[in-house]
Amino acid sequence: MIRSTTILAVRRDSTVAIGGDGQVSFGDIAIKHRARKIRRIHDDQVLIGFAGAASDALTLYEMLEKNLERYRGNLQRAAVELAREWRTDRALRRVDAVLIAVDAEGSYLISGNGDVISPDDDILSIGSGSASALAAARALHAHSNLSASEIVTEALKITGEICVYTNSCIDIETLSA
Repeated sequence: MIRSTTILAVRRDSTVAIGGDGQVSFGDIAIKHRARKIRRIHDDQVLIGFAGAASDALTLYEMLEKNLERYRGNLQRAAVELAREWRTDRALRRVDAVLIAVDAEGSYLISGNGDVISPDDDILSIGSGSASALAAARALHAHSNLSASEIVTEALKITGEICVYTNSCIDIETLSA
């Protein structure tokens, strides 16, 4: 289990929002509070967030970006290729990170186990606070009229109150179809 952060993606109507907290932990010590774990890639058409080792995540970002170029912006195909490369490459198998990648049409959780998961309910979460964030986001999505960005904000605030590896310094990016 990665104990480092919480990343949450929510799609509502024609907008997708992805957010993450800013805490960086070293063991049981919070050493940074405003790290940026959400990035825009591929001409700002894809948003990604990571949980895990930052250097490993940056390597995966670069690989996903190359695959997006190779497959002309097809995020699903690029994600599948990244997962395949990640799982079969000896050096990459030791990479300690998990990614969420979203574009105007799809949302994907990508792992080194070869997983490329698209959610049934348009909500994805990874990291140490993922269960709390997922539960809060699902409740807000089902029982409110909040926007995708507002759901991500509120769910991450709730998670920051529960998970010691998640703080309330939240970074959110959105895309509209």
